[in-house]
Amino acid sequence: MAGVMHKFLIASMFMWILPVAILYGFNHNLLPGSTTLSPHSLILLSGFLAVVSVNTVIVFYICMAMKEPADKHKPDAAFLAEAKDSVNKLTKGATSSDDHALKKQE
Repeated sequence: MAGVMHKFLIASMFMWILPVAILYGFNHNLLPGSTTLSPHSLILLSGFLAVVSVNTVIVFYICMAMKEPADKHKPDAAFLAEAKDSVNKLTKGATSSDDHALKKQE
């Protein structure tokens, strides 16, 4: 579980750091060629690249999650039993309340 949280935290940090760094770099003329752009083009290009950087991080995070083995994470048996009991109670309660509503309508 710690590995999953570690990957998530790293991806989250990059989703914040990369767009801010791109916007900062363009607005403070740190990137080569950004001084020759008009202010309107500079805003559009920096915003577009910031959005692309976030989407790239999301794609990498999804790829890392897809490569993770599915059999690595086994659900807790007690949790599964409790969840099944809860669902069974809800479905039994729903049918009895439906029957009760039908009797009221008649």
